[in-house]
Amino acid sequence: MGSVAGRRLLLVTLFLTFDLIMFGSFVRVTDAGLGCPDWPGCYGKVTPFGAMAEIRAEEAMRPDGPVTVFKAWVEMLHRYVAALLGLLIIAVAVIATRARRRGRAGPGLDPTLAWLAVAWVIVQGIFGAWTVTLQLKPLIVTAHLMGAMILFALLLAQAARVVRHPPIEPAAGRLRPWVLAGIVVVLLQIALGGWVSTNYATLACRDFPLCQGSAWPPMDFAAGFELWRPLGFTADGHGLPFQALTAIHYTHRAFAFVVIALVGLLSWRIVRIDGLRRIGQWLGIVLALQVGTGLTNVYLDWPLAAAVAHTGGATALLGLLLMLEFRVARKFAGQGIGVGTAQVARRAPSVT
Repeated sequence: MGSVAGRRLLLVTLFLTFDLIMFGSFVRVTDAGLGCPDWPGCYGKVTPFGAMAEIRAEEAMRPDGPVTVFKAWVEMLHRYVAALLGLLIIAVAVIATRARRRGRAGPGLDPTLAWLAVAWVIVQGIFGAWTVTLQLKPLIVTAHLMGAMILFALLLAQAARVVRHPPIEPAAGRLRPWVLAGIVVVLLQIALGGWVSTNYATLACRDFPLCQGSAWPPMDFAAGFELWRPLGFTADGHGLPFQALTAIHYTHRAFAFVVIALVGLLSWRIVRIDGLRRIGQWLGIVLALQVGTGLTNVYLDWPLAAAVAHTGGATALLGLLLMLEFRVARKFAGQGIGVGTAQVARRAPSVT
């Protein structure tokens, strides 16, 4: 599909998806996930304005509880942006389908990928509803986060088709196993980070490199990684012990060294390859920022800006690795890799 409007709409949708992932982190960090304890409205109303009596009554009883005016607006704004994103994804799919039916040749949007994104955003909506109706059950909230990463990947796959890329050396193909390994470890680390965030375990270790002054503090892995349980409780209804929170935090911290080693090595190798040098540089920069925001969360008691930036950095790391995979695997032959570069250069904007 050669439509400039379609490409621009896709890139706007991708950008909004990235922003919504960070906004979701803001919702979690501000404890606003139950700011409106029903779904899809707020006490049955379209906006918090109509539910102000219920919200203020709940806030008066529990000023520090999950329902306040601020938290209600944060939660509903997140839902409004998610709804807008869904509409944009549907619009991209419609444009891609119409272009295919008109028989337009050349690189462009794939209707199959576009409608798969539509189906997935519906799944995301269901998990968003469950997040509220199941009272922030950690497994559901973490699954919602990982679903957002999948949606981001689907849209990024589309974006890789419609932007211009410089040609790369054939030797880059040898790095593909490392790229795939990087994607796997970053996804695992995002899941572990989501588990830390949804269980509010960020402050279980307030020192570094030790945790609670020890290289191996008391930890309860069985309780910490019991998947199907309410927030703050074990499956049998007992309060979640602090040792469980420590285990959750410590696992995420330990696995971070795997991510740093693998992605750091990959960045070092990628910057030596023509056509991929800029991606390799950004990998190194974002990885360093991730380390910085992670340490800031520990030393400064989980500041809001650092927590949200940490989620954004994880998403950016995943996006860079996925773009490497799309490039190195030559999945989109003739679209900026090898012989097709000159033709695409005349039609699409560059992002490299």
